[in-house]
Amino acid sequence: MPLFWKPYKSDVTQFIDSLKQRDPQLEDRQRQGRSLLWDKAIDRDAQLEYREANVAQQPYVYQTKSD
Repeated sequence: MPLFWKPYKSDVTQFIDSLKQRDPQLEDRQRQGRSLLWDKAIDRDAQLEYREANVAQQPYVYQTKSD
């Protein structure tokens, strides 16, 4: 190992680190935003009903039924 060796940090990592230093509440706001959109409780019964009600798609979607 060279005498003046230091660990490599990519430009993106340096940019994110500088953002975090400028705005310490950034991660907290990101977590709050994620909880608004993604971290939701799942209604298992409704999900099961949705799967059971799913109708299989016909092989050729644009074919009209001419019985």
